Amino acid sequence: MKTAILILMLPAVLAVFEAGSFYAKNRSNGTIVSSGERREYLLHVPPNLDRTKPAALVLSLHGATGWPALQRDLSRWDELADREGFIVVYPAGRDTAGPRVWHETGDRDARYIADLIDKLRAEYNIDPRRIYANGLSNGGGMCFALSCRMPDRFAAVGLVGAALLVPSSWCKSTQPVPMIAIHGLRDPAAPYQGGTSWIAEDFAPFLPFGADWARRNRCAPAPQDVEIRDGVTRREYKQCTNDATVVLYTLRDGGHTWPGGAELPEWFLGKTIKDFDATAEMWRFFEQHPQTRAQHEATAGEPQPPTANR
Repeated sequence: MKTAILILMLPAVLAVFEAGSFYAKNRSNGTIVSSGERREYLLHVPPNLDRTKPAALVLSLHGATGWPALQRDLSRWDELADREGFIVVYPAGRDTAGPRVWHETGDRDARYIADLIDKLRAEYNIDPRRIYANGLSNGGGMCFALSCRMPDRFAAVGLVGAALLVPSSWCKSTQPVPMIAIHGLRDPAAPYQGGTSWIAEDFAPFLPFGADWARRNRCAPAPQDVEIRDGVTRREYKQCTNDATVVLYTLRDGGHTWPGGAELPEWFLGKTIKDFDATAEMWRFFEQHPQTRAQHEATAGEPQPPTANR
């Protein structure tokens, strides 16, 4: 009888073990109180980082229903940070009412990101002229919001498969922010051409959204289109104010995934392009776009709260 009971209990025991194993592998390693809430983040500092020299800081934001460790594993920013010598942090969206998501038009998430930057700058030797944000899906949409609400904090931003649910007209900032965006033409969740998917309605189309950003950065109106290789094209807007270039990559066969990163279920989210490294491409762009000394001095001083976009 005891043997039978143990056999019946085995699935439950295994389930608990798997849950514990998942938590151990995916837990965050930092917390901060922002707007009266306890917020989490996952921080990676390269073990051989030269702490006598100011390091760049890269914030990478997960998509809706995701979490920091998932974004780490998808993007593989840690591996690049170890080679290039910069700090990476993966903030966690709010989960007070369900799955973790980023609320682009609200105040709390923007305030949290500002507080997190201030905390890390107080704890590490971070170069304030080389702070960058990037994100996948909802995280990419949040990076657009951050570029509007606190453009002085970020030297450049990057978007992958961005869920563009907030129209360009929402952005009231006129301060140029360099931007690199990567989007799959066969993205089933955040449609390349805009419109509706099983996630939401009223997605902005990718290329027109990029054109609006280029106008904000006061770039030359005619972009340069280049076919990098079969299936990958680049549209680049140049001659922008403060060299705030806008670069848009279209991946013909790409889905709602992180190119060059860990794969997601293809039957659900489409193909993960393996011979285009979104993380490496972003880092090259980021390295080319630190804030100039004049830009930094113009916005230096005590940290300022995010500006409203209403």
